[in-house]
Amino acid sequence: MKTDVEIAQEAEMQDIRDIAGKLEISEDELELYGRYKAKISLEAWERVKDRPNGRLVLVTAINPTPAGEGKTTTSVGLADAFHRQGKKVAVALREPSLGPCFGLKGGAAGGGYAQVVPMEDINLHFTGDFHAITTAHNLLAAVLDNHIQQGNALDIDVRRVVWKRVLDLNDRALRHVVIGLGGKAHGVPRETGFDITVASEMMAILCLASDLEDMKKRLGEIVVAYTRGGRAVRAKELHVTGALTLLFKDAIKPNLVQTLEGTPAFIHGGPFANIAHGCNSIMATKFALKFADYVVTEAGFGADLGAEKFLNIKCRFAGIHPDAVVIVATVRALKMHGGLDKTELDRVDMSALEKGLANLTKHIENIQKFGLPAVVAVNAFPTDTKEELDFVERECRAMGAEVALSEVWAKGGEGGLKLAEKVEAAFDKPNSFHFLYETDQTIPEKIEAVAREIYGADGVDFTGAAQKQLQEIEALGLDKMPVCMAKTQYSLSDDPAKLGRPSGFRITVRELRVSAGAGFIVALTGNILTMPGLPRHPAAENMDIDKDGRITGLF
Repeated sequence: MKTDVEIAQEAEMQDIRDIAGKLEISEDELELYGRYKAKISLEAWERVKDRPNGRLVLVTAINPTPAGEGKTTTSVGLADAFHRQGKKVAVALREPSLGPCFGLKGGAAGGGYAQVVPMEDINLHFTGDFHAITTAHNLLAAVLDNHIQQGNALDIDVRRVVWKRVLDLNDRALRHVVIGLGGKAHGVPRETGFDITVASEMMAILCLASDLEDMKKRLGEIVVAYTRGGRAVRAKELHVTGALTLLFKDAIKPNLVQTLEGTPAFIHGGPFANIAHGCNSIMATKFALKFADYVVTEAGFGADLGAEKFLNIKCRFAGIHPDAVVIVATVRALKMHGGLDKTELDRVDMSALEKGLANLTKHIENIQKFGLPAVVAVNAFPTDTKEELDFVERECRAMGAEVALSEVWAKGGEGGLKLAEKVEAAFDKPNSFHFLYETDQTIPEKIEAVAREIYGADGVDFTGAAQKQLQEIEALGLDKMPVCMAKTQYSLSDDPAKLGRPSGFRITVRELRVSAGAGFIVALTGNILTMPGLPRHPAAENMDIDKDGRITGLF
């Protein structure tokens, strides 16, 4: 079998103007980045904003394991399957971060014969959106430190500057740093640190803004520090909101590319789901819903993270909801959740499969708690047996979820036709979408709702530091927003070692952060970090480019 990058490099891509034509997007509404990439002008929205929305399919998954699940691959393959059926369809995905690309995961544009292309461009810089976010974020940090250096008219407490700097790479050495050393001319010394760009509040703002004016307003509301008297200092008080917005004038426009089979693909924004809200931009999704009759989108990691935030945060701000939800699983991953070592996953172990299946059934329950119909996509592996597949299907159907074997990795859209049929059937099932909590509830009540209902926790504990932050957030009147849980992706609990469907545990919130511009409160649990580190052997070690510009090892 060829590698993903080899398959992508051999693809015969269509001119992006032809791809846009499939959605009736005119050439005048495109801003071309070569022959195969384009941004869609904001003027196009005015033409289509009053159209009815197409059908929306959310693709999520079980808690990820080293065995692999294939959420992006399934999203692409499902869209290709609808395309093969003659549907007017688009897929809406997140942009990959350079951090995991060079770190542990490698590229993130699907896999096998269900990929988005040009794969190398999408994984490496793309249209520069992440660079715009990084630059804007760091401009605000530079202006903030300059304000303190130039007399500190706002009376900012240098011990309470909460706006860090960001970098779109995994670099643990930058998590905690001291800046301003070297004497009076070089700034005011203080402790700070770096987050990864995808954890930046500006990434969340890009993905949640409805237009450029909304984005400017949100940027101004960012809380960057606190005064010595305890007042929250907003970005707009530093008088650079206009300059920050300038840096997003192109980044805010949705990107258009294609799948291997020529299905239009919107790829825009990329917040991580374990430390941020994990969904592509509202603008890209809403554009897709107006231009296409069927839209397939995904949310990061398992349904306890990405899907929960898609439904409680993104849908709340965007005024949309899915018509069906696909939960991706593999027999191999379920056996790993059941206790099998990753070296033993090829052998049949029905006891491990039955135990691990509890992780999948919990995610089905969770989707149903939102009032949505669920479809299970079982990604096929050659080692799967009929006994194992039949067992998974029987148990899922007993819960009211249809099941389809997905073979999109090996067969592209053809391998997703059965899944497409199941998804269409789910459109006719009852759909009573509702949020899990209301924003006017207290922060503990909102976190408890997620922890108890979605994770299955017995309750929530707040550290002393988090309790103090909670009191301050309430006193400042910033508590009436959704909560964005920062939690390990590997477990329903906040302990990555607890696989399957753990019980008898509590969630510990160690820190609360205000993201007033994005419009949510971030609750950090467990040992989750907002700046990842590199593994012993980073994926970057396997990458190269030859004298002809041919890339190897990207994925």
